[in-house]
Amino acid sequence: MDRPRTKQGRTPSLTERRKAATQLDIARAAAELFADKGPDGTTAEEIAGRAGVALRTFYRYFRSKQDAIGPLLASGGDRWRALLAETGPDAGLAEALESAAVASLSAPGDVAVEGLRWTRGLLRAAQDDPALRAVWAQVNHDSEERLIPVVARLAGPDTDPLEVRLVAAAATSAIRVALEAWAAADEDSAESPADLVVRCLRELTGGLRLLTPER
Repeated sequence: MDRPRTKQGRTPSLTERRKAATQLDIARAAAELFADKGPDGTTAEEIAGRAGVALRTFYRYFRSKQDAIGPLLASGGDRWRALLAETGPDAGLAEALESAAVASLSAPGDVAVEGLRWTRGLLRAAQDDPALRAVWAQVNHDSEERLIPVVARLAGPDTDPLEVRLVAAAATSAIRVALEAWAAADEDSAESPADLVVRCLRELTGGLRLLTPER
């Protein structure tokens, strides 16, 4: 798979990749501490220490301890958009959105499993923490904005920009709702996140003209 690209569509530099890796290390450290002690019982100093970075490095990247989990919550959306970006222009947009989402949530390997495990724990913690909910809202807003050019390329140059924005908004919201429902459900009886995403995508995007074959 090609290296992930920046919001501007270029391959990130070595410095940018190192920065992203450091941010993800800090995010994992924050998630571990939040799971052990809760957000209120965790300090930025403890997160920095767990991640093996100086406190000034922590604040170079994040404004608060809750902000630190943003890269971890964003990692699933990053995988989804990367897979979608690799889709050929002849693929149907609705099918491409669904297939990429399912693949990103069903990918084998420790990274995907870890990401889902942390996402479930963080979304549960966010129910009682307004600052964590704000981070989750920002992650989804950013994901939607970054999805727009990907959808625009797949839809074609003559597509109404408003329709492109509607698809990006609906698809992002579908995945958000699916993950929130999965995180809140009992672990033994819950549908898989992939199954929930498919259901939510079909419900929320089914009426959009850009995704219907008779367009």
